[in-house]
Amino acid sequence: MRLTKIQIMSFIIAFLAFIAALVGVLAFGDYEEISFITIRGEEVFLYGKGIYAFDTVSVALQAIAQDFVTLVIAIPLLIYSTIKLTTNSVRWTLLHLGMVGYFLYSYGTYSFLSHFNALFLVYVIIFSMSFFTFVLAIMRIDVEKIKISFKEDFSKKLIVIFLLFTGFMLLAMWLGRIGPALLLNEIPVGLESYSTLVIQVFDLGFIVPLSFLGAYLLANDKAWGYLLAGVLLLKGIALFTAVSAMGIMQLALDEGANIVEISIFLALTLFSFYVIFKFITGIKKTSLI
Repeated sequence: MRLTKIQIMSFIIAFLAFIAALVGVLAFGDYEEISFITIRGEEVFLYGKGIYAFDTVSVALQAIAQDFVTLVIAIPLLIYSTIKLTTNSVRWTLLHLGMVGYFLYSYGTYSFLSHFNALFLVYVIIFSMSFFTFVLAIMRIDVEKIKISFKEDFSKKLIVIFLLFTGFMLLAMWLGRIGPALLLNEIPVGLESYSTLVIQVFDLGFIVPLSFLGAYLLANDKAWGYLLAGVLLLKGIALFTAVSAMGIMQLALDEGANIVEISIFLALTLFSFYVIFKFITGIKKTSLI
């Protein structure tokens, strides 16, 4: 069987992500908590161990939790969906796009957020390859065939509501952190020793607008709405699971976790499984060819 460019690039992403995530997980354990005064005069504690030694304890624990989810969920799903691309199945095509989107988002944040370490170039390569793989994968799809692959009785309402809720939830949660800090000229929660809020940049700059756009297009029965909804849902479930794991780890280790945010993401994760089930089962067993 001859592999396509998209499959080759996807396997390379999976291989490099396996290395990066494994090294990250191996950093878990007793850490040093090195006191550090930031340029803004705030005392934070660095992890002091492994690949995340120069990251704060909070960010390091979140990264390790995400590395674990990447190893046990995201990489296997990416590999299997890449193999199944040869079937030209709508379901596997959407799952593959969703997983590539997960790696694009995740290693984009690693590239910009993690303090410089030995895996820096690995993060950048995964980020770059995920972007170009995503673009090439989108280009090979006949979007109209995605739309007609759904059953006649498929209900878009639940998906639209979920996308809108996700967009508004992220918008409210992050503006709730950023707004008061800007108005009161204070340090925003979560900035710690970093120069800016990278996760919030990705969420407010990409995820929120795409959620609203996907909801609008799907509500108006546009073909791109079905594609965007599929990608956002399938990427989202891996990301929500990772964020929930991050919060649970911080909570278990008593590292200043926000119980409200953790509860929101846990509820969103559980609900997203149901939404994705309804979305996937709404697809007929059709091929893109």
